[in-house]
Parts: sequence; C-alpha cells; structure tokens
Amino acid sequence: MEAINPVILIASLIVASTPILLAALGELVCEKAGVLNLGVEGMMIFGAICGFAIAVETESPALGFVFAALGGAALSMIFGVLTQFLLSNQVATGLALTLFGLGFSALVGQGYVGIKAPVTEPLNFGPMSDIPVLGRILFSHDLMVYISIALVAAVWAVLTFTRAGLILRAVGESHDAAHALGYKVVRIRLMAIAFGGALAGLGGAYLSLVRVPQWTEGMTAGAGWIALAIVVFASWRPWRVVLGAYLFGGITVLQLNLQAAGVKVPVELLSMSPYLITILVLVLMSMDKTRAALNAPAALGRSFHASS
Repeated sequence: MEAINPVILIASLIVASTPILLAALGELVCEKAGVLNLGVEGMMIFGAICGFAIAVETESPALGFVFAALGGAALSMIFGVLTQFLLSNQVATGLALTLFGLGFSALVGQGYVGIKAPVTEPLNFGPMSDIPVLGRILFSHDLMVYISIALVAAVWAVLTFTRAGLILRAVGESHDAAHALGYKVVRIRLMAIAFGGALAGLGGAYLSLVRVPQWTEGMTAGAGWIALAIVVFASWRPWRVVLGAYLFGGITVLQLNLQAAGVKVPVELLSMSPYLITILVLVLMSMDKTRAALNAPAALGRSFHASS
C-alpha cells in the first residue's frame, strides 16, 4: 500500500474545495437576501459547459470563466423572474431550475465530449513556491483559488461593515420593513440572485477547466446540493463556508487517495463517504433547532409583493 503524502493531500483539497466554496458563497448571499434558490446544481453545470465551450473555442480559460459567470447569472434570472415577479414557489422553481440546467447543459455539451480544455496555469510566486511544505500548499495554485478566498473576505466585509450589506440583511430579515423604509426589495433580491448564479457558474467552470479538466455530462455530481448544505452548516457566515467547503473537499480527496493507496475498503463505500459525512454534520447541526433558527434569515423563502 502506497503512503499518502499529507502536503499533496492538503494542496489537493484546496483545489477540490474551490468549486463548492464559490457556489456556497453565492448561495449564502442569495439566502441573506431572503431567497432560497435550490437551483445551484443546475447553474453550476450550466456554468461548466459555458466556461468549457468558450475556453475551447477561444483557447482562453480566462474568457471561459467570464462567460461561465455570465451564463450562471443568466440562468439564475429565470429563477429571479419566476419567483420575484410571478411569485412562484421558490423551492419548486429552484428544483425545476436544476433539472433544466442539467438537461440544457447536456444538450449544449454534446459536441464537446472527449475534448481537452486549454491548460489553466498556476500563478508564478517565484522563490515562495520553493518554500518547504508551505510553498506546495499555499503558492502552487491557479488564480481562481485565490479569487475564491478574496471573494469570501469581500462578502464578509460588505455584509459586516457596509450600508449595502446592512440593507441586504434587512431585506432578508423582514422584506416588509425594508419596503416600508423605501428600499427596492425585488431589485435587491434580483441582484443577490444574479450574484449567486455568477458564483455558481464560476464554480462549475472550475470543475470543467481545472479540476477535471474536460466536459462530462452531469459532472457536478451533486456539488450544488453540497454547497446548499454547507450554507446551513456555516450558519450563514462567510468564513464558516470556507471551513465547510474545505472539510468536504478534504474528505473527497482523502477517499480518492485511499482508493489509490489500495486500502481494502469497498470503493463504493469510499465514494459515498463525503456525502454521508455531510449528512451527518447537518443532522448534528439541526439537533440544536434554536441556534439554527437564530442564524437563518427570518424571511428566507418567503415571497414578497408590494401590496402585502
């Protein structure tokens, strides 16, 4: 049995966690505005094919990521129009968005199966990359890994210290009170939905351009649902989203390493372990119902119309 290198394991978990981190952060902002969008999986897979197709056609991964964000945001606007203007049920609409995203991405991606994505190069940190242990863990990644962490910091700062963040949280806590104060509730929620869609699209593109890197139908494999679970696990706090994403990424990479090392455990059991651990963590979190209720936005999932 081959030994598992802990340095490579930690560096790999950072890469494995990035798609889920991006999607979960976008959903956190969406839910902070009081909108429950269960279409994360659909937006991720659509972002994956948008980013892959553009990157292949232009040979530019950067353009691929830009169009993945635009594709995810565009798909989220279907959800936005249906739930914010037509007042459809958010849960049912989100589930429908996931099904639509999975089907539409499979249709668009038919011509891209078996094609390799252009290489996304890691950033060059010079001598810092040669630092023992830390160099491999911290300074050997591509730009999107660092952008994901910067986005977490930016979201935390905006929600905590800015007027825009206060307004967003106010809409998520009581849309009627926010409306009474003169804030455009629907407009704010649409912007939050678009932001969530853009980040889900980026997460999907990271899968197809960096993590795999190729297009495969259904390649998100439940990552969007894990992102939704991580928002609850994180108690709607940005930095805890990082912890949750890295925990799931670590379990995923560990089970792959255990398979490669020839551990005598059924492959199916190892493959399902990340999802089992996620369910277990959510069950433990939900046991404290008072704490969960205090952290969740009070208006989460509730429709708003000005005459209410």
